[in-house]
Amino acid sequence: QVQLQESGPGLVKPSQTLSLTCTVSGGSITTNYYYWSWIRQPPGKGLEWMGAILDSDNTYYNPSLKSRTSISRDTSKNQFTLQLSSVTPEDTAVYYCARRFNGYDVWGQGTQVTVSS
Repeated sequence: QVQLQESGPGLVKPSQTLSLTCTVSGGSITTNYYYWSWIRQPPGKGLEWMGAILDSDNTYYNPSLKSRTSISRDTSKNQFTLQLSSVTPEDTAVYYCARRFNGYDVWGQGTQVTVSS
């Protein structure tokens, strides 16, 4: 049974870079056809897809966040990471990692990130 677990700081200062890691257990991040994704939910708002990584050569980003977002993976650790630069208080949200094939079938529990000085 595949499980995902997000980790990273819960508080980030404005203008800094937010970095989160998703650790995958019970399955390999190199399995074909799975998109390993980052999704967030700001307070009082809906889910926002941020981006995904398929493999080392294929990453996909929300156009509205693309200039600030980078997703990468470490196959030796079975992890994938999110970096969001130049954060503002509007980036405060619960951040989720998730696996997508035909739909999102596995989710992490989510981690709260607050952007504040």
